[in-house]
Amino acid sequence: MEAAEKKTKKSVVKREKRDARKEAAKTGPVVAKLKNVPTSPRKMRLVADLIRGERVNKALNILKYEPKVGSFKLEKLLLSAIANWESKNQDAKLEEADLFVKDVWVDGGRILKRLRPAPQGRAHRVRKRSNHVTLVLDSLKSKQEVETTAIETKE
Repeated sequence: MEAAEKKTKKSVVKREKRDARKEAAKTGPVVAKLKNVPTSPRKMRLVADLIRGERVNKALNILKYEPKVGSFKLEKLLLSAIANWESKNQDAKLEEADLFVKDVWVDGGRILKRLRPAPQGRAHRVRKRSNHVTLVLDSLKSKQEVETTAIETKE
């Protein structure tokens, strides 16, 4: 008989896959999430649309001086995403990274249902909405490097 191939255990394969996922997560975009914000998703989307695709410094300025309700929460979320990026890329400098808001989306959260008195002994339903916000930051520098390497390989 030929030398039997060594069969790896499932636990070893599982651990290697997990480690590969962790290594892949160390590079690329950074995600920050904010859950159960007590604002309607529609109002939050109005603010989120203002910063989508903007550079981080400009987005922070927009949120700082925007009078809408959700701007304060989104500003905190953006600062959290920047901190996540800094912890992920400890050797890189924030100024040189050219970070921008790659994507931001607002999903509906839980709805608190309340009753409000109405005329003639009736009641009207009041729905107090909340939302979940997800913000993705990416570096322009990494995108440019990927594009230049793709162009070089084609040539």
